[in-house]
Amino acid sequence: MAELATIARPYADALFKATSQSDRAATADWLAELASVAAHPQLLQFADNPKTNAQQVLDVVGGLVKQKPTALAQNFLRTVIENGRLAALPEVAVQYRAHLNALSGSSDAVVYSAFDMDAAALAGISDALQKRFGRKLNLSVKIDPELIGGVRVVVGDEVLDTSVKARLDQMKVALTA
Repeated sequence: MAELATIARPYADALFKATSQSDRAATADWLAELASVAAHPQLLQFADNPKTNAQQVLDVVGGLVKQKPTALAQNFLRTVIENGRLAALPEVAVQYRAHLNALSGSSDAVVYSAFDMDAAALAGISDALQKRFGRKLNLSVKIDPELIGGVRVVVGDEVLDTSVKARLDQMKVALTA
């Protein structure tokens, strides 16, 4: 995916520079929504069809997003589509988010849990993780029933796995060694 990252970098950089400091969080939100829409294989197939023009793709994408795109979002999306870079949009969102995190001194973290977590439990995990990693974390929670219990936390390239599944796997390795 190095090629996709190389393609996405100038778009993420330009969008970050074009966005005012007060609008950067909102821009990250609509960019993430556009990225999730652009990740669908059917949309990419439609966009790659030679009989489809850029305005048709723009209209379809505009109809699929929940938020009404701002003028900046429409211009950005039009540029991406006209240059045939719709497939790079998810990577653009990742790199834009990395710029935003670098500016604020925080990191994104994904907490995988076997069950739904209430706000109090998530706040406790957030405090413990921020102490462990030494920086502010932007947590998102994903449910993964295969974990059986416990949590698995991914912060950048670091993984903290305290799930029952991980412990069972460790026991399996120890018993078969």
